[in-house]
Amino acid sequence: MAEQEDRIRFLANVPLFRGLKEKQLQMLNRRFVSRTYDTGDEIVTQGKGGAGLFVLLSGAAEAVRMRRDGSRAVVNAFEPTDFFGELALLDDEPRTASVIALERTECLVLSQWEFFGALREDPDMAIEVLQELARRFRRALNVL
Repeated sequence: MAEQEDRIRFLANVPLFRGLKEKQLQMLNRRFVSRTYDTGDEIVTQGKGGAGLFVLLSGAAEAVRMRRDGSRAVVNAFEPTDFFGELALLDDEPRTASVIALERTECLVLSQWEFFGALREDPDMAIEVLQELARRFRRALNVL
């Protein structure tokens, strides 16, 4: 039980879920699965289908995008409470970058199917999550 409470407290600190109520966090926690990756493992692969949202529970990873000219660009770095794959929650398009574990990394993974199920169960959660996604998108556009 303490492990579940720890994970719920952890989820409350993930930027995407900060505005959610305790009950909503509990529901999401039940829908996440845990996956562990070793140093150098590709967590997701650019151009491949997406499995959903990943939240780093421990470890570190980086997003790498292969350019058309064959060069490689590191586009983001992730540490605990960071997340990626939010676009895969909303559409079925291929991944825009690969994410590679820089050390042994544990992720919580939420599939699109589970995410949609949670939103159907609690539509108010959709508003909070979509507002945070919009804020994140605006921040990314301001960098360009």
